Amino acid sequence: MKRVVVTGLGALTPLGNDVASFWDALVKGTSGAAAITHFDATPFRTRFACELKNFDVNALLDKADVRRLDPFTQYALVSTEQAVKDSGLDFSKMDPFDTGVIWGTGEGGLTTFEDQLLEYAQDPSRPRFSPYFVPKLIANMASGMISIKYGLMGINYTTVSACATSNTAIMDAFNYIRWGKAKVIITGGSESPITRASVGGFSSMKAMSSRNDDPAHASRPFDVDRDGFVMGEGSGTLILEEYEHAKARGAKIYCEVAGAAMTADAYHMTATHPEGLGALKGMQLALQDAGLTPGDVDYLNVHATSTPVGDLSETTAVHRLFGDDATHLHISATKSMTGHLLGAAGAVEAIASIMAIVDGVVPPTINTEVIDPAIPSSLQIVLKEALQKKVKVAMSNTFGFGGHNGIAVFKAL
Repeated sequence: MKRVVVTGLGALTPLGNDVASFWDALVKGTSGAAAITHFDATPFRTRFACELKNFDVNALLDKADVRRLDPFTQYALVSTEQAVKDSGLDFSKMDPFDTGVIWGTGEGGLTTFEDQLLEYAQDPSRPRFSPYFVPKLIANMASGMISIKYGLMGINYTTVSACATSNTAIMDAFNYIRWGKAKVIITGGSESPITRASVGGFSSMKAMSSRNDDPAHASRPFDVDRDGFVMGEGSGTLILEEYEHAKARGAKIYCEVAGAAMTADAYHMTATHPEGLGALKGMQLALQDAGLTPGDVDYLNVHATSTPVGDLSETTAVHRLFGDDATHLHISATKSMTGHLLGAAGAVEAIASIMAIVDGVVPPTINTEVIDPAIPSSLQIVLKEALQKKVKVAMSNTFGFGGHNGIAVFKAL
């Protein structure tokens, strides 16, 4: 099979609107959480989130695109433009059928859906639906618009596996390229979930933190006082390319995609398996796919959303895989800073994992003061400050409602 490498990155996150600013803030241990400004969140149990900062879409996209595209698609186009520029690719010189897009989103055009139905509810006798309503809300529109913008006529579709969505997309792109079905695939994920319906729904589940008096310290993975996740928004784009194609054009190569895997918990609608069985098997299969062993992994970016059950089941699985003497492995939970970007989480965390390899830095987990005594004490969790360390292999975990587990493994070339 073909080898697959990463030749371009783009990011739009609560910590920064490009990869450099995102990574800098991540390494410094910056929190992206603050009071919600997208709407009046006063009536809700949770009134804060990790929103984008200083982001003006009108300065980055044509007015027509702003009008006809939902924010999740806008975000996708912005981060993808960064990644394409970063890669140095000139798609006009390639066979368009050798290029494709595999994108991910968990909620799709929820902003559009909510706004349009609220408008309809004001006067159902005179429905005024926008002609852009359906195109704006359907989940595949981001992948479609990326392909239209760059003339990519190969594989094109969207994955949806809740919070494992982006890793699903990355895995599929990886597989299609190594099978020889494409030379280049744009992949990643985007999400714009900070809406009344989404915040209201997760609030009613009591899945999100309610530390409204201290948002910056609300996301605290592994902490004994953790009380739920903090919602985030944004987009992450990776350019995956067949190695020989990248080498022939003299491309800058960040790293190699070494392996990936998916499993299912088959356990509960929203809760992870208490013993982490699906997560454990997924990590084992991803390493097997990469031809690596647990002893080869230097850095693990855990899913760790700061929920009581989820953090415990994941660390149980990690401990079972890596054992008591995994002195080589360092772990961090970057959601403590970015919040949980749902379907975009895997893409943004993949970028963090890749940058750990490139820069030799493990970003910290912030806000964790007292580690839950139920979490195995042998796990080396990087707390408060980043760790300078040579990272040859990084693994990124994502787990989603419905029992979806997606794991990606990256290694230095």
